[in-house]
Amino acid sequence: MAKKLPSLDAELKRLNEFKRTDDTVAAPLGAEVLGFFKQSVAKRQTKFSKLADVWEALVPRLLAEHCALDSFSRGTLTVLVDSSAHLYDLKQLLLAGLEKQLLLACRSSGLRKIALKSGRWYEGTDSAERRPRFD
Repeated sequence: MAKKLPSLDAELKRLNEFKRTDDTVAAPLGAEVLGFFKQSVAKRQTKFSKLADVWEALVPRLLAEHCALDSFSRGTLTVLVDSSAHLYDLKQLLLAGLEKQLLLACRSSGLRKIALKSGRWYEGTDSAERRPRFD
């Protein structure tokens, strides 16, 4: 005796029940994201924006194009410089008095030291191809 094949509607109903997942509604993230932003991003932004404004005003534009403010922690501003030649030029400029000017202008932000690091913050080699790199 041959088995009777289930009807197509019954098979589709069974598959539908098996494949369907319950849509659970998660708690809204708005309050958590806003709290994180206020504590982490906005707090850092107020200090960093003052430093960036002073950096932009005092460092020559041709040299500043090869630098990026990387971090500001415990009074130390870390600056990434993309080549050893520009690193040398920036170091000489800081020793010639630019560091004192920056420290005086950013005293209210808590700046005490400037550390230079060789490194890239972008992808690509040509200035037209520079895209920020997020590691």
